Amino acid sequence: MNREELAARYGTPLYVYDLDRVADACHDLTAALPERFSLFYALKANPHPRVAEAVHENVPGTCRAEISSTGELAAALAAGFPAADCLYTGPGKTAGELAQAIADGVRLFSAESPGDLRRIGAAALAGGSVADCLIRVNSASATASTSIRMTGTPSQFGFDSELLDAPAPGILDVPGTRIVGAHFFPLSNAREEDDLIAEFTNSITVAADVERRLGIRLSLLDLGGGFASPYAAPGQRPRYTRLRAALESALDEHFPRWRTGGFEIACESGRYLVGDSGSLLTRVVNTKVSRGKTFHVLDAGINTLGGMSGLGRLLPTSARPAEDTGATAEPERPSATASLVGPLCTPGDILGRELELPQLCADDLVTLPNVGAYGLTASLLMFLGRPAPTEVTLRGGAVATASRIEHIRVDVPPRNLD
Repeated sequence: MNREELAARYGTPLYVYDLDRVADACHDLTAALPERFSLFYALKANPHPRVAEAVHENVPGTCRAEISSTGELAAALAAGFPAADCLYTGPGKTAGELAQAIADGVRLFSAESPGDLRRIGAAALAGGSVADCLIRVNSASATASTSIRMTGTPSQFGFDSELLDAPAPGILDVPGTRIVGAHFFPLSNAREEDDLIAEFTNSITVAADVERRLGIRLSLLDLGGGFASPYAAPGQRPRYTRLRAALESALDEHFPRWRTGGFEIACESGRYLVGDSGSLLTRVVNTKVSRGKTFHVLDAGINTLGGMSGLGRLLPTSARPAEDTGATAEPERPSATASLVGPLCTPGDILGRELELPQLCADDLVTLPNVGAYGLTASLLMFLGRPAPTEVTLRGGAVATASRIEHIRVDVPPRNLD
């Protein structure tokens, strides 16, 4: 089914996720990693149950879920991830959500601080269990320069690596917890493979040092993510041709036991696995010229795409339509400079500024590609109360599911404090 048919059937704005492309990305990424690697799917990228399910089904070997809320836990369970295969992360886990996660069967947590570790332990004890914990490490060193930095600076994320020395009071002896590994997440959306290799190699080196200094034997090392993907603009996912050999070399040097079992190595990915599976179909509502500037007003705005994308900026101001979008199929229409703006009553509702575009008209269909990650649920979805777009999943070119998030207000009774 083509874009016009989908837009006619389900209306716009419309998110379309191609599950076959999810499968392709899963195989590309696992092929770039050494054998025996596990992969965590970061549900923050796209918690749609069918998208997450496609990841779960198409990652060869061990596929788990990385979650940071009870909402993401519910989505992971709906997608077929067992609770025991979920890694619960985040610097501000509340007692209530930890209790819910423990009750649902989650047993693996990333601890960001001594206080976080104690809350995890208390929830585990209250639930009659013991939580396996990864110490998230905020390394003192950082190497990459072309991505979103998440380490090497003061941060709410992770234990500062220079403080992880035995006997490390408040870390190894917290009731209800068992330290089983280390967790790193030094960068996000690395555009250069050299940066990715350098950070992963550095994390492996730091993990070996932490293991030695704490006097423990790690059974799980989660190196985090950083795999790149284009966002809201034409482009292709990168191919990592040197990553596998570099990781194998670093692991052989610092953790040779990784090849013989009993030591799990993992990476995390969200955007790389699902980013290029998604497109946003939106129609031009109106075109106006103001003081020499042209604005195409779409029925999709920052409530629909990237209002809070988590990509280091508030707006995807570089959003550009697919090259075969709308009127580009009609060569008699010349191109012109114009901005793509949304329908919201705020001057910040801008998706793309001063772009070279075909001369669009009202009702033309515009396609924004590569929005399978950090699209709808990373947007200002409830701002100004517009309905959420429909989300369609495709498999083999045919519609598999069609659904829409609905916002409802419910009464909440006061807590029973007895």
